Amino acid sequence: MVQTLSQTKQYPTRIDLAAEVRTEVIKLLNQTLAATLDLKTQTKQAHWNVKGMDFYQLHELFDELATELEEYIDMVAERVTALAGTALGTARIAASESILPEYPLDAVSGVEHVTALADRYAAYGKHLREAIDTTDNLGDLDTADLYTEISRAIDKRLWFLEAHLVK
Repeated sequence: MVQTLSQTKQYPTRIDLAAEVRTEVIKLLNQTLAATLDLKTQTKQAHWNVKGMDFYQLHELFDELATELEEYIDMVAERVTALAGTALGTARIAASESILPEYPLDAVSGVEHVTALADRYAAYGKHLREAIDTTDNLGDLDTADLYTEISRAIDKRLWFLEAHLVK
C-alpha cells in the first residue's frame, strides 16, 4: 500500500512550529516533492528524445534543467524531514500525487519538447507561488523562503524555455 500525503507520521522535535502547522506544511512540501520529481523525469524524457537541427543545444539545456531540479528535490525533502516529517519521494508517489499533466510521449521536435516543458514549468511555478502564500500565512517563513528561492529559479528557466518559442 502506498502511503498518501495525509498519512505521514511526525517525529518528536524541538522546532517551535505547532504540530498542526507542520502537518499542513509537510503535506504541501510532499506535494511539491512529487511535482518536482515528476518535472525532473519529464525533463529527462525531453532530454533523451529531442531531435532536429537544434538537438545538441536543447539536449544540453534539458540536462541542465534536470540537474537543477535534482537540487530542489533534495532541498524540499530535507525541509520535510527538518519539520519532523517523512519525505515521500518514491516514483510511485510522485506519479500519483504530482500536479503536472503527463508528458506527451509523441513529442519529437525541439519546439514540441520546449512547449511541453514550458507548460509544465509554468504550472509548477504557479504551484510554488501558491505555496509561498500558504506557508507565509501559516507562519512558516523559512519554508516560504525556500519556495521563494525555487520559484525565482523556475521563473528564470521558464523564460529560457519561452525564449526558444519566440518567432
